[in-house]
Amino acid sequence: MNSFATAAEMAAAIRRKTLSATELVTLTLQRIERVNPDVNAIVGNMREAALARAADADRALADGHDLGPLHGVPVTIKESFAYRGTPNTWGLPNLEHAMSPRTARAIERLESAGAIVVGKTNVPVMLADWQSYNSIYGTTNNPWDLSRSPGGSTGGGAAAVATGMGAVTMGSDLSGSIRIPAHFCGVYGHKPSLDLVSMDGFQPGPWDGSPGPPMDLAVVGPIARDARDLALTLGAIGGSSGDAERAWTWRTPPPRHTRLQDFRIGCVVDDPIAPIASDVRKPYETLIAALDKAGVKITHGWPAGVDLRAAADTYGYLLMSFVTADLSPRDEAKSTGSTGKAFDHARWLRETLRRLAYRALWQKYFETHDVFLMPGSFTAAFPHDHTTPTERRVVETPEGKQPYVQHGAYWIFTASLSGLPATVAPIGRTDHGLPVGVQIVAPMWEDSTSIEFAALLSEVSGGFAPPPAYAE
Repeated sequence: MNSFATAAEMAAAIRRKTLSATELVTLTLQRIERVNPDVNAIVGNMREAALARAADADRALADGHDLGPLHGVPVTIKESFAYRGTPNTWGLPNLEHAMSPRTARAIERLESAGAIVVGKTNVPVMLADWQSYNSIYGTTNNPWDLSRSPGGSTGGGAAAVATGMGAVTMGSDLSGSIRIPAHFCGVYGHKPSLDLVSMDGFQPGPWDGSPGPPMDLAVVGPIARDARDLALTLGAIGGSSGDAERAWTWRTPPPRHTRLQDFRIGCVVDDPIAPIASDVRKPYETLIAALDKAGVKITHGWPAGVDLRAAADTYGYLLMSFVTADLSPRDEAKSTGSTGKAFDHARWLRETLRRLAYRALWQKYFETHDVFLMPGSFTAAFPHDHTTPTERRVVETPEGKQPYVQHGAYWIFTASLSGLPATVAPIGRTDHGLPVGVQIVAPMWEDSTSIEFAALLSEVSGGFAPPPAYAE
């Protein structure tokens, strides 16, 4: 079995008994031993547990039981998910030896669908960077150029998938933490609709099964080498959890179209508010030209009524409310410069109304359009830069230096603020050979629409290709 086979192909081969789950997991573990020292993507050794689960999967199949759509498929998960018997440190040294007694709900569902977790992947401290490094596990490298970042905060996961160390990885996305690594590493990534996948057990430190805090921006979701593996995984992990499971169930709404030329798309490939580096812009322009040639109906420009600066302000407020939620008024004032009243509940409600109005504006737009395309980031993968504070960092582009923090500004907040699903698909490379991905935003709950469009894009853009140094 090729290390770059899709999850669907792997599961099908196991069902046909072309190879066993044990053989496939063993091959994956051998590849990890060979490839991981270079990229340092996988930071948790789960060899014995993975082989034991593979043996269970083989026995189940021998007894006539199919465990689900991911039966026997090796996967990885972000270090930040609770997983029984392992730490979820979020890069904090004081949690290095704090083992979780429980597994996060999304990962439980992944395993219930037959997947076999072969390792945990690296993260930045508190998931707060577009690089993936910390004092516990070290630095993860981009497999296309080891001197560069794989993105963050799911950088370890994207690098693992790109190099064939598991078919799928589970990550999270608050400020592009799935989408930017997918763009940097040349793989597919999906930020699901808000609240589609349970985040219970996604926290620093051991998880005892208690509910997680309510989320208005953050989600968890998959990264894969094949777009339809995203849908396969999402179907396994999505839906209600806890008490809500008694009241309702979820199904994946079908994609609006199954032919590329039937899609009605909107697009923006650049904006003065966050200029795109010319080496990244070129693949976007090539893609739009190819779609136009294929007969796809294209509308250029932002939807009427979109005020990017106002929306960015709302996003920034809600983001800071989230990251300061556990601070005392004194700590909040120290970290934000506020008086301790800047993030009160009344203002949070007002900003939440603005967030929902922003979603409604986009939902109205999607009455006449099916998807909206925009860049995944203003640059391709940049060199490692651990300069502190973060505000001092800059990114070199052909047009000169740009602020590092611009990554977290205008190209990722639209889907985060609105709660809309967004899929990143690889569409080409820069002149220096670095991957470029396009971000595909779809209507609320219609995750299958952006994923299917991502899959169909391979007809004009080529889809995933392994990094040359790790293609075998």
